[in-house]
Amino acid sequence: MSTSVLALTAWLCAAQAVAAGADIVALVDAGQFRRAEREIAATLASTSAKPDERRAAQFERERMRRIRLDFALSRADLDAKLKAAIPDASADDVARWEKSGALERLTIDGEPRYFNSAVANLLRIDQAAAARNRGKPPSAGDGPLYRLAPYHEEVRKLALASGRANVAPRRVKIGYSLTVNADAVPAGETVRAWLPFPRPQAGRQEAIRLVASEPARHEIAPESTPQRTVYLEKTAQAGKPTQFSIDYELVVYATYNAIDADKVTAAPSTPELAPHLGERPPHIVFTDAMRAYSRKIVGDEKNPYRIAQKLFAAVDATPWASAREYSTISNIGDYALHAGHADCGQQTLLLMTLLRLNGIPARWQSGWEFDDRAFDTMHDWGWLYLAPYGWVPMDVTHGRLDSADPALAWFYLGSLDGWRVAFNDDYGRDFVPPKQHFRSETVDLQRGEVEWKGGNLYFDQWDYRFTWQILPADGAPPQASTEHVFARHYHAGVTPVL
Repeated sequence: MSTSVLALTAWLCAAQAVAAGADIVALVDAGQFRRAEREIAATLASTSAKPDERRAAQFERERMRRIRLDFALSRADLDAKLKAAIPDASADDVARWEKSGALERLTIDGEPRYFNSAVANLLRIDQAAAARNRGKPPSAGDGPLYRLAPYHEEVRKLALASGRANVAPRRVKIGYSLTVNADAVPAGETVRAWLPFPRPQAGRQEAIRLVASEPARHEIAPESTPQRTVYLEKTAQAGKPTQFSIDYELVVYATYNAIDADKVTAAPSTPELAPHLGERPPHIVFTDAMRAYSRKIVGDEKNPYRIAQKLFAAVDATPWASAREYSTISNIGDYALHAGHADCGQQTLLLMTLLRLNGIPARWQSGWEFDDRAFDTMHDWGWLYLAPYGWVPMDVTHGRLDSADPALAWFYLGSLDGWRVAFNDDYGRDFVPPKQHFRSETVDLQRGEVEWKGGNLYFDQWDYRFTWQILPADGAPPQASTEHVFARHYHAGVTPVL
């Protein structure tokens, strides 16, 4: 057989393997779990399946399990929840809400299954349904800085007066712990944990210092690691939970950029910007639907900043709702485009896709946001490149602020508050040291990851706790400082609000 024929045969085999893998993904997305399981079993039984193909098939099996956890409600369960919130809800109402996407449903092997937060999300998404709610309104999932506040004007004034983009520094002490359930891992086995840890970013977060860890022995990933962690190990003990923790301090800043749209030009073509311009499957893909949506929003506009404003406003108009686990979604950007609702990470990936499609470099950032009262949450946002200003932040979930002053209304398209800590400057990247088994969160890193030699430990097998404390500035006299605590528990069939 000739070399060219051998090469063609190899290419065809690779193409068939990719197609087979894509077929399994499509079957899972379509809720045809029994058919998907048959295809997975065939792939794993095949002697010609490559290691990557086997791992992909095994993950699709795990993805189905996770989807079932997130969509644990039967129609009877849904009706009971609806009756408690909207007593007069009818079958026609349910059909209408399903059709609009306000009531999130999957059909799995012919049986309707509903997202655990479907009713709470319905009351967030559909105003008419919310008006019929007889119970307590669901949490909006946001904090004080999602609305115009004196803080935004203070940041702007400080930046303009000082001539510096990064202002209003504050020292923060953060504690994070992760506790694995007792007997989740057999006694005597090593439990491996990766806890999120901030990366230095000049002018945004600096002076990062690990104060303590439990256990004391630890490995901090290099500063260059896009998803940075502190790695820890412990031996599981019978009948006892396994706890890991870190305490650290850092200085965080607010950022303000006074952007003049008339000065913005097309981004230069450079090797540094190229990775932030193209598609990045599976979550940033220029589908026909994405292109059509972009044309509808952008129209004939050519100015990059004004294009960004149009896209930012369109994505901002997407209602926020509690999200299913990201690892269960095969294309998050496309999901956010069609679902009719999205959380912060889904909105960010949708906006990144649209910006890149229009020649505007965009990249990911995420971590945790908080304030000096009692608000905090995991949060995702991003950065876009605007020549001649360079990289500037964007937070489409905070969105446009209600102000007649454009500089404040568009604060979160080019500027950022200082009440947040960033762990990730990209998504879905390898850890240092690498994880051996599937990640619980395949995109983000905010809760941490845990495994042992027997496999990954999913969110229903451990809890986590986040605390923060604002410290006096260096040299300032001691002052009272309140420690705020955030604890989140994930149980099978109950998805946390992110």
